[in-house]
Amino acid sequence: MSRLCLLLLLVLLSGCSSLGYYAQLAGGQWQLLAARQPVDELLADPGQPAELRQRLTLAQDARDFASARLALPDNRSYRLYADLERPYVVWNLFATPEFSLQPVTHCFPIAGCVAYRGWFDEQRARGAAALLRVQGLDTAVAGVEAYSTLGWFDDPLLAGMLAWNDARLAALIFHELAHQRLYLPGDTAFNESYARFVEEEGLRQWRRARGLPPPPAHLERQREQFVALVMASRARLEALYARPLAAEALRALKQAEFQRLRGEYAALREGPWQGDARFDGWFARPLNNARLLPFGLYEQWVPAFAALFAEAGGDWPRFHAEVAELAALGEGARRERLAALQARGGFAGSARLD
Repeated sequence: MSRLCLLLLLVLLSGCSSLGYYAQLAGGQWQLLAARQPVDELLADPGQPAELRQRLTLAQDARDFASARLALPDNRSYRLYADLERPYVVWNLFATPEFSLQPVTHCFPIAGCVAYRGWFDEQRARGAAALLRVQGLDTAVAGVEAYSTLGWFDDPLLAGMLAWNDARLAALIFHELAHQRLYLPGDTAFNESYARFVEEEGLRQWRRARGLPPPPAHLERQREQFVALVMASRARLEALYARPLAAEALRALKQAEFQRLRGEYAALREGPWQGDARFDGWFARPLNNARLLPFGLYEQWVPAFAALFAEAGGDWPRFHAEVAELAALGEGARRERLAALQARGGFAGSARLD
């Protein structure tokens, strides 16, 4: 547990947040570590439920594929299992100013500055969100099925992960292992776009290796259209917030934009989608700036990484090496290089919708 002690020492010396917040982080991580069990022991135990063993077997197939075919870390992460008896391991709290799409960032000793804060208890996350709303901020709380400790600990498979379908489970493993392979402190968009590309390209290759067809084309097209709809709304809001208007006028125009977004979605759903309501859940909650944040964070550079993968000839070790070279550049040079790659087009990603 020396790594945990070192992590706590760094936290206490950092002075970047309250001791209470870091105490819940340490407590939540300790609970997670204590609940871990080796997957191979569970698979060898005939007393375990057949459904659990089937899901763990599939997860281990995806885990093996990640290291053997995607050049992701070969360690004990996701070769352990933990049941925390809840659907999510952590809840991320996003916040923005009322008239901005720039996230409120939080800085940590190892992860650097990120655009959210994680809580191991949902009610505490929502309580923190309520306090921020009193300060006039837009907030959103999203449950997370898995997260990476960036190689500090052997991250386990979680019961909430196993509840997803086969493709989503494999994608989560690829995504989180990508964070272990490479993580650039302080650049959330870079990290998440890289992991998202690895997740989605890895999933396509995993499906092919298993002799499975690609997802139905109309579902991919709907997802792309949905993301494009939200990103267009983000762009209009950014233009709105740049205008020299009084707060009352901005507030009214902001709500009008969210009504427009709802209307455009309804037109898609009832028109070309022929009543498919798969994204209704996302619109069921109130819309604000913070709800739109994950789209910008997870989407921004996905086409750039697709272009880089193509430049690498689809060779995963070479691709990861070139991503590491990108990460080593200064911020300005890195963004310039990413923008150049982005201009070549390539791959349309999709946002997390929770």
